[in-house]
Amino acid sequence: YENDDDTYGEYGLLYNWYAVADVKGLCPTGFHVATDDDWSVLITTAGGDLVAGGKLKEEGTTHWTDPNTGATDDYEFTVLPAGRRSDEGYFWYVNSNARFWSSTQFDDTYAWSRGLSFDNATVDRDFKTKTYGMSIRCVKD
Repeated sequence: YENDDDTYGEYGLLYNWYAVADVKGLCPTGFHVATDDDWSVLITTAGGDLVAGGKLKEEGTTHWTDPNTGATDDYEFTVLPAGRRSDEGYFWYVNSNARFWSSTQFDDTYAWSRGLSFDNATVDRDFKTKTYGMSIRCVKD
């Protein structure tokens, strides 16, 4: 976030979708970047898109903006609000939002993503411009 090495240890890196799709891969051997279907399974398992965000977010306000609605981290997924980076290089939403790429394309310009916010317990599904910088999660093959 903001190209500051100090944020890497807490929030990880923000990747554009082209890094996600690179055949060299971002995940260790035996893992892959979560697909849109992987996200759907997780969200369904966690109770559906209206409550799953709360069950996946880190509890409290150490990283999240108050009130961090519904946050229980029931699945120890511990989503942190790393924000995102625009294709123009602007950073925004740190401490208030988390957005994750899926490895699933929407079309040549967009790919599917999932988002969580400090002010509700939902997980939204949306397609974003592939040049945005967002978080990823690796899933065991």
